[in-house]
Amino acid sequence: MNWLPWEQALAFIEMPPGYTVQAMCRHHIPEVTSALQRWYPEITFGVSSSFLREDFYRERVCLDGAVDKDVIVLTVWCGDELVGVWAGEREVDSLALWGRLVVIAPPHAGAGLTRRIISGMEEAGRRMGAAFIYGLITLKHVYAQQVVESAGYRLLGFFPGYDRELVAPGVVKRVYQAVYAKLLAPDDKVLRPDPKNMTPKARALYELLFTD
Repeated sequence: MNWLPWEQALAFIEMPPGYTVQAMCRHHIPEVTSALQRWYPEITFGVSSSFLREDFYRERVCLDGAVDKDVIVLTVWCGDELVGVWAGEREVDSLALWGRLVVIAPPHAGAGLTRRIISGMEEAGRRMGAAFIYGLITLKHVYAQQVVESAGYRLLGFFPGYDRELVAPGVVKRVYQAVYAKLLAPDDKVLRPDPKNMTPKARALYELLFTD
């Protein structure tokens, strides 16, 4: 499962007037890390803290138009101002995409950028052969949950204490996150579980989540 060439992938993202989206460039690393720390200081700790480290980009992220690594990062611009960052990771063996990070500068939060990026990258994922796409969504506010739910992603449950965040000055705690996903594979390629093989609790939850 290979990333699409950038000119194809970015073409699926329809940005509002005045905004553009670009592939991550090496010379933007300091600007991106600085902006993320300003916009979202809670990620100083935990799984997303890797996006604050220059070595992570150089070792794990496709840079300067390359599509040779598992993580891609998009930068969102309003004119010459950096106003957003989205990151995703491919899981080649399972044909899955993990939406790792989306952060928009607070003054631009109402422009619908998150929704447009998610929609565009989902379509890019389909074209590159992804069968499943998922993400962990914050429970600190409802906006991110509303965005993915309106895009057709299914709430599968919660990860209790999976990640760490800075919750107050000098205070780091493990936090709950919601797990959302969308199956991109056609139904005839999916084996549904047999309820006879489930415990009563597992069957009850399965029926609650997949009544359709």
